Order: sequence, then structure tokens, then C-alpha cells
Amino acid sequence: MTLSIGPLRAEPGQKTRGSLPADLGSTTVEVPLILVNGSRPGPRVVITGGVHGGEFISLDATTRLAGLLEPDQVAGQLVICPVANPPAVYGGRLNVSPLDGVNINRVFPGDKDGGPTDRMAAWLFEHLIDGADAYVDLHSGGIDQHLLDFVGYRLTGDDELDAKNKAMAHAVGYELVIFGTSADGGNSHAAANRQRIPAILVETGQLGDRDPATVRRLLDALYRILHHLGVIEASEHVKPATVQPRDWVWTGEVASQVTGLWYPDAVTGDEVTEGQTIGRIIDPIEGAEHKVTATATGKIIYGMNGLSVRPGTELAAIATPHH
Repeated sequence: MTLSIGPLRAEPGQKTRGSLPADLGSTTVEVPLILVNGSRPGPRVVITGGVHGGEFISLDATTRLAGLLEPDQVAGQLVICPVANPPAVYGGRLNVSPLDGVNINRVFPGDKDGGPTDRMAAWLFEHLIDGADAYVDLHSGGIDQHLLDFVGYRLTGDDELDAKNKAMAHAVGYELVIFGTSADGGNSHAAANRQRIPAILVETGQLGDRDPATVRRLLDALYRILHHLGVIEASEHVKPATVQPRDWVWTGEVASQVTGLWYPDAVTGDEVTEGQTIGRIIDPIEGAEHKVTATATGKIIYGMNGLSVRPGTELAAIATPHH
């Protein structure tokens, strides 16, 4: 079957590169796409990078993957979008869009009649994600974020979908596999799950890393995912995982209540207990100290490295092994 998104078309055995305009109301942006239509039947898989700005590993890995994979290696249809949120990637280089200050990964599947970021999310769902057989959204620790590599998936209450989510997550080959206990919320993979599309989030690298070794780690993971989904056959590119995946569950997150300067006492990878002081926020005018405590017991999976914070800034996310 022809793979077509808007005017972009790829016949079986063809790879097509191009971009499509997304009308965000106040502006129009060009969204880059690479369509790889395999020479054999198989699933339709969508991979997005650049949902957030400042997360460079996903941009690099998706661009490299699009160059490496040829249609004769592929079964099914592969849609690769290296820059899914151009305003944030090119303008803000942070989690929020400079157009409206909104984090797109809190508003999926979006609203085509909403603000710019809601429209961007709705465009991605309408043009890329709707109708997919599997969806992989790539992230990393941004410029101001310490992060342990992990895979995220959701429990939905649908046993068949949950099994597919978990199997995809384990196929990545990262040790930390962390699940949320429902498909609620505006995250990309949760919104896809609500449309019965198996979907995961993959986090690789931290602090705006662009190191080739980190990119290679994600590329190896993508090859394992695509092999698991039946898109590519076993080859020298499909390297077995070197660690045993283990399920964890999110137990809490810590957000700033005030504006000021953040001085952490506990950092990513540390074990903390509920109520433990994990840092202080100092008022730069008065010098007053606001104590920040852990909202749950577990390990800090990612934490704020930046100094300046405001109300709502995520300071830490905590998870524990699932027994």
C-alpha cells in the first residue's frame, strides 16, 4: 500500500523525505518527515523526536535512523519525525513552546481549535499517530535536567494493550522500565493508548547531551524495538541488550511551590524517603529559605539541575521497583 501523509507519498520499496506545514493559528511551521515504505507488508510504526526543545539525542538518533534504514530492510511502513515540535526545538529549546509557554507533552492529543501548542499536538495526532500500529516517542534529559535512562509505559485496563505496551518497553533494552498506573493525562504515549495504539516513551541522556555514544545507545535501542515489532530482521545492527529490564512504578513527583534559586541536597539516582528534605529554594531578594521535601519514598529518576525555578517547575520524579 502507498504510504501517504498529506502530499508526501512513498510507494512500497520507496523512501521519501519532505516537510509538511502545520497551521498553529498565530504562525505556520514546517514539520520534517521521512517515510520509509518497506518492500514487504508489516506494521505501521511512528517514531517522533523533538517533542521538546533542548533534548538533542532524539533529534540526532531519528535523523541517523532515517538515513540508515532502506526500504528493502523494512517490513511495513515507518514514519520518522525528527522535529515534532519545531517552535520548542528551534525557538525555545526547553520543554515549553516560546509561542505560548505550554508543554506539548501535557496536552496530547491536543485541540485543533486551541492555542499554538494544542494545535501542534492535534496536528501530530491527525497526520502521524492516528491509525499507527505502534508509536515510540523519544526524549532525553533537557539542558537543565539530570536523568537516568528509562522507558515509560502505561497500564490502561486493557490486558491486550497493556501486554503490547510492556513488551515494547522491555524490548528497548534499558534496565529501568517505569509504568504509570493509568492512561490518563496529556503525555503522547498515554493519549495514543486511549486510541488503542501501543505506545512507549524512551528517555536517553541528560543535560542536553549530544555525545555520539549516547546517540548510539538510543540507535541500538531503536533497532531492538523495530526488530521486536517485526519491522526489521535480525542483523548485526540488532545488538542484544546487556541488562535485564525491570519494572518500576512512579510513586511521586516534586514541584516547586515558589520562585527562586534551587539548591538540591538529593540528586538523580539517590534513594529518598517521604518527608525527607531534598533541597532548598532561596529567595534571591530576601535570602529566605523554602525547604523542599520528598513526596514519596523511592529513587530519584530525574531531577532539576537548573538554578532558577518558578512555581510548577518539576524538581524531582520518584519511582520504586515493582514487586
